[in-house]
Amino acid sequence: MKGTKYQARLPDQKGYIHYPEEEHQIWAELIARQSACIQGKACDEYMAGLAALDLPMNRIPQLSEVDSVLLDATGWQTAQVPALISFERFFELLASKRFPVATFIRSREEMDYLQEPDIFHEIFGHCPLLTNAAFAHFTQTYGELGLAASPEERVFLARLYWFTVEFGLVNSPDGLKIYGGGILSSPGETQYAMSEQPERKPLDVVTAMRTPYRIDIMQPIYFVLEQIDQLYDLAQQDLMAHVRRAQQLGLFAPSFEMKKNVS
Repeated sequence: MKGTKYQARLPDQKGYIHYPEEEHQIWAELIARQSACIQGKACDEYMAGLAALDLPMNRIPQLSEVDSVLLDATGWQTAQVPALISFERFFELLASKRFPVATFIRSREEMDYLQEPDIFHEIFGHCPLLTNAAFAHFTQTYGELGLAASPEERVFLARLYWFTVEFGLVNSPDGLKIYGGGILSSPGETQYAMSEQPERKPLDVVTAMRTPYRIDIMQPIYFVLEQIDQLYDLAQQDLMAHVRRAQQLGLFAPSFEMKKNVS
């Protein structure tokens, strides 16, 4: 597993995590910038979840504050984790309706992009949609499938997660919108995803599973849902049969320069 320079902050005996003032300031700058950036671009379901969470603008929230909203909405809660966890632990948590949140925040040198998911990415990017029943159900189902899958099968499942939960787009009565947390927590990707530059395709599970991606570039391809409730329908499908089909067919040629160990 790749290393990281970041270290998660641990809760005290009462479950409270103490962050330095500089880290609260980084949160304040990130949330102010991104809240403005996503206006008119994020899907309604995400915006409703963001309003329900009512995240503080001047400090990093405590996980218990987020949990109180998620539990009432869908029975989910967060789980405090180190900066990096194993795939096994990741799937385990999702399967039990607990969303892993690494309790560190990016440095000023990496305000625009970092490879590790920090607390801003997880809470601002993903937790709002965990108030939505379809998104929450799909995420739990993904965890259950990943827990039972082989390492080879998990690679194909990971591509589906990437092109939905992380980098998914959705149609709406008001036009194309964003629901993927990897986009919604990044100012550059938010602007780029809604521009004319990338290719967009209707979401087909096997096609998404066969599409290579890189984590360190703007995505050349996005997959689009017809509506968020489609995630519930996807969770009812035999996704492991789709994995086997994708394995048989093999990967598409990448639309970018490959690096070693690319999914």
